[in-house]
Amino acid sequence: MTHALKTAMIFAAGRGERMRPLTDTCPKPLLEAGGKPLIVWQIERLAAAGVRTIVINHAWLGAQIEAALGDGSRWGVDLRFSPETEALETAGGIAQALDLLGSGVFIAVSGDVFCDFDFASLRHRAETLAAQNAPGMHLVMVPNPPFHAKGDFALIDGKLALDGAPRYTFGNIGLYDTRMFRDLAPGTRRALTPYYRETIEDGRASGELYEGRWENVGMPAQLHALDLELRQR
Repeated sequence: MTHALKTAMIFAAGRGERMRPLTDTCPKPLLEAGGKPLIVWQIERLAAAGVRTIVINHAWLGAQIEAALGDGSRWGVDLRFSPETEALETAGGIAQALDLLGSGVFIAVSGDVFCDFDFASLRHRAETLAAQNAPGMHLVMVPNPPFHAKGDFALIDGKLALDGAPRYTFGNIGLYDTRMFRDLAPGTRRALTPYYRETIEDGRASGELYEGRWENVGMPAQLHALDLELRQR
């Protein structure tokens, strides 16, 4: 196991507007499906893959997240929290949490994704990224859902491209090199989009297609359906 797969970050700072009114009093990552919070499913999968340090950023009702999850010892991981006064978006959240993430390559996943993806399968990709002179990224792509039929990026022979076909949707699971964010001042609000474009244009972004169980749980109806599915498993 390399250092690259021992560290992960879960993005949990969003307000969860589309999930209101449920998120008016409960942070979205703590909404339950199948008897446990969405974020706990992810923590368990990351722990099973050998991840030992998980950084979680939070903003909206963040104290609830820290109180519910604790130090992570019940899952055999070290949970570290990166509070944000207001959500700094993804790149800003990473820059804010760099001291907690350390150096090297880390797994990143959104707090509202439910999937059966095997994070341990990223080990070889992480080693490849860590050995590169310039910081790169590896993104897990999924088949385009109906609401995003045009996808995000093309995936051609394991490399991501801004144009071309076939095109797929970014599954909010990725590997990133911390070197990419060293120049971004903590507290800066910035999305990852410009980083994707620059890294893909420079040929430093690889990708893979995952066609297993995956869902970005965005609406109360989705959460209800997922809850029913998991309870019947």
